[in-house]
Amino acid sequence: MNQWSVIWSVRQSFIDGLLATLELFIISAAAGLLLGLLLSYLTEYQQRALNRMIIAFVSLMRAIPFLILAYLLYYGLPELGISMEAWTAGLLALIIYHGAYFFEILRSQRRLFSTGYIEAATAQGFSRYRTWRHIIAPNILSSALPLLGNQLIICLKDTAFLSIITVQEITAAANSVQATYFIPFNAFIVAIGLYWAIGILLELLIKRLSSDGKRRGVSHV
Repeated sequence: MNQWSVIWSVRQSFIDGLLATLELFIISAAAGLLLGLLLSYLTEYQQRALNRMIIAFVSLMRAIPFLILAYLLYYGLPELGISMEAWTAGLLALIIYHGAYFFEILRSQRRLFSTGYIEAATAQGFSRYRTWRHIIAPNILSSALPLLGNQLIICLKDTAFLSIITVQEITAAANSVQATYFIPFNAFIVAIGLYWAIGILLELLIKRLSSDGKRRGVSHV
């Protein structure tokens, strides 16, 4: 049996790893973006203490390597009496870590947003929440799509680190196959191909969303 035949015979391991990676990525990306949006909304209130807490959180996440955060949640918290399954710890690490980066991206776009739109909304009697929801959020999301797309790719790649805390995703599947059958090249080529395929789909999705945004005129640039 040649090496590619071995890969085909254990294809279910890669399929399971792919499904696990997609589940982790989709949930963490959606929840992380919601966290970024929530933090962005909270900064609209211009509360000094709150803003300092948010900025400190973001600064901490930017300073910590993702793998250290995953280690901390999975191996460190049990010392404080808080235990989580590897899947839960990995997912939480992805959400917290990338939520901070999503916020930073949205904050940069918010700084470029014209105050004229906000003044017009206020003149029309819009509340702070309605202004943010219907005017600020759609526009900064639209203008930030390329940067958000890059961050989504990074989020996808960070799921590979979770194999180190025993989460059975694509990288873990490839590592298991190469350790069992001693075919590292073939196993990791398959893993690369799967990550690449997901990345291409993400790029196409971002381009489609960008086109739809321009067609609807959702942009302040």
